[in-house]
Amino acid sequence: MSNQASKAIDSIYRINLGVKKTERAIVFTDGYNSKLRKITKRIAESGVKFTPHISYIEYQPTGSHGIEPPEGMWREAFGENVHKEIKRRRLFKPLLAKKTSEAQNREIEKIIKAHREEAVDAVIALSYYSTSHTKFRDLLNRICGTRYASMPLFDEEMLSGAMKVNYKKMLERTTKIARAVNKSEQIEIKTPNGTLITLSKKGREAKADTGIITKPGTFSNLPAGEVYLAPLEGTANGRLVLDWAPTRKLKSPMTLHVEKGMAIKVGGKEKYVEYLQAKLSEKKENANIAELGIGMNDKASRPDNILESEKIFGTIHIALGDNSTFGGKVRASFHQDFVFFKPTVTLVYKNGRKKHLLRNGKLIT
Repeated sequence: MSNQASKAIDSIYRINLGVKKTERAIVFTDGYNSKLRKITKRIAESGVKFTPHISYIEYQPTGSHGIEPPEGMWREAFGENVHKEIKRRRLFKPLLAKKTSEAQNREIEKIIKAHREEAVDAVIALSYYSTSHTKFRDLLNRICGTRYASMPLFDEEMLSGAMKVNYKKMLERTTKIARAVNKSEQIEIKTPNGTLITLSKKGREAKADTGIITKPGTFSNLPAGEVYLAPLEGTANGRLVLDWAPTRKLKSPMTLHVEKGMAIKVGGKEKYVEYLQAKLSEKKENANIAELGIGMNDKASRPDNILESEKIFGTIHIALGDNSTFGGKVRASFHQDFVFFKPTVTLVYKNGRKKHLLRNGKLIT
């Protein structure tokens, strides 16, 4: 591994998470392939320079983004007492299936609050399948104050690319755009490839993903760099034309038809159509228009890996499925983002006034 890559790994602990010698940290992966396992072990080994209280954990791949990690991860992250009590009350089955009632959620949160001092201080999540949109991540952040770096689909190339961003400048840029978006009530999007969609953000907050995860309870992707929000359910209408799947360029474009906040139809001759149709048929919540994000990382460039491509400065991404962990109301064991290039993004204010935020992928504000 190059010296440049080693410095980027050290930055995860020093700049992104600010890990201290007395803190406990977990680095985990689902061991999806040998490359991911290798880089995760390398990152865990580097962490010893920053804290001796660090653990490497590996579990079997869950098969989809947004699925809760297995029971053993809960024990490692929250502590033995939380694990024992949730198990005793037979709450793991509905919890892992994302089928807990509101009463059960309150019960689980009460258990975790009683033992929150036993939880880890920092998590570096390198599973291929994302844990960003899980109760596991949400409860660690929100109740335990754990700092959480989510790095699904990560590979070594990112250490010499998107991870080299100037975090101070990106923080300023991302915070400024989040403020601009939050002044609007509706958002209109169109792209040269035929995407045309409108959605409401009424009552929803646009948040800044900056990569700075030094405060208790903070969360970010790494590589970082986006402004994101959960659109108001039932308000998205239009069509999404996809040129890219999460990890490859499609052989021919796909079209998702959107009505009242749901993807109701998938069109196209691409093989990926079959996969997406199956996921939308599996559970109605999977079809929810879950997220709108705006890329803010000027060092991100790769279009063939969704972890990096959704951060490319001047792109937007729209996700299907779960949005319950960042301001939405839909719970699902599925969350999939799609990136759109050269978008024109128009903010619509309460009084009907409109203003371009992006024009053909170029920032106006």
